[in-house]
Amino acid sequence: MMSNGHEPPLRFAAALDQLHDLVTAETGYDDFGPDDYLPGLRVLLQSMDYDPRFTVAGRRTAWGHVVGVLRGRASAIAAMKAHPGFDARPILRPVVITGVPRTGTTALHRLMAVDPRFQGLQSWLLDTPRPRPPVESWQDDADFRRSVALLERRYVDAPAKRAAHHVAAEEVHECCMLLRQSFVSNLWSCGWSAASYDAWWCAQSEAAGYDHYRRCVKLIGANDPDKRWLLKNPGHIENLDLLFAVFPDARVIQTHRDPARALPSLVSLLMAGHGAMEDGRAAERGALMLARETAKWSHAVRKAEKVAERHPGQLLDIVHGDFHAQPMAVLERIYAFIGMEMPDATRMAMAQRIADKPEMQHGVHRYSIADYGMSAQEVHSAFGDYVARFDLAETGR
Repeated sequence: MMSNGHEPPLRFAAALDQLHDLVTAETGYDDFGPDDYLPGLRVLLQSMDYDPRFTVAGRRTAWGHVVGVLRGRASAIAAMKAHPGFDARPILRPVVITGVPRTGTTALHRLMAVDPRFQGLQSWLLDTPRPRPPVESWQDDADFRRSVALLERRYVDAPAKRAAHHVAAEEVHECCMLLRQSFVSNLWSCGWSAASYDAWWCAQSEAAGYDHYRRCVKLIGANDPDKRWLLKNPGHIENLDLLFAVFPDARVIQTHRDPARALPSLVSLLMAGHGAMEDGRAAERGALMLARETAKWSHAVRKAEKVAERHPGQLLDIVHGDFHAQPMAVLERIYAFIGMEMPDATRMAMAQRIADKPEMQHGVHRYSIADYGMSAQEVHSAFGDYVARFDLAETGR
């Protein structure tokens, strides 16, 4: 989320007070909640002075992202204070989709969101968390219109992102957009070069972020607390233990795809905005990013396996190729796993969405692992027996 044209400071690391004052002046909110977000914010600002080679526009955009996320945190805290009792009801048996990025989590999430019995996290409410208002009022809401405008600006700055991963203000989006309000988040290493922040992040716990996330989910669903949640975030496989700590009876769907296909797709998506943010070094950053993402997600997969063993019956594995070839059959498996029937009307609506192929309406996302200096065999090796266990290797097929 970008700011409203605010000029960035000369030095980000010296602008911590300026940042808080700016958000307070814009929103009227001076309460940012527990101060556990401050260490990460300080490291991020220091990294922004040191790591990236920002263009003039990129520097402004990066500052806007930081302002926007802190604004979102302040808005969430204000809404919590304005709605006492918002968290009185437990969240029961949420359905949570996760997996290595680019393994079909978004397609599955948006397909299941067709079922009106679920509620989800709409993109615009992740920018300014508050109890979800009636859908018929969204078009007249200033926060909704601002999110629409900011998303459109994103695709002007980096048009390739529309085909790679289109996001709409009214559609369900990822939990990581709430988790990043803790400023301990993998996302801060994705928008621009942030190696020093990333090194710090790798040694941190996201427990405080998950507590804030849980409270935000309850806040957004406060007007319909009994409606079942459908959530999605690839990063949850890195923190399944924290996910089960905040949602003990969650039903988790983990998607799987050949990482030698999924990770170059992820890097291609992240690199789509590089030219709008930084000068040069694209080939070098892309190669470093693929190596980094391979190490990160292979570790996450192993960590998730160990956590899943402690939660028998709460995780269902779905292979991307199966979902692509027989989506309705996979949905039947999922609904049996989560203990829900699939009404005929829902089945028809899902079949229609599958036939319409909305993910293809914004163009084809093209990429190659060869662009990023690794081979499929090197990626497979990092994942150990994971690829063979799920028969994921697409090389030579």
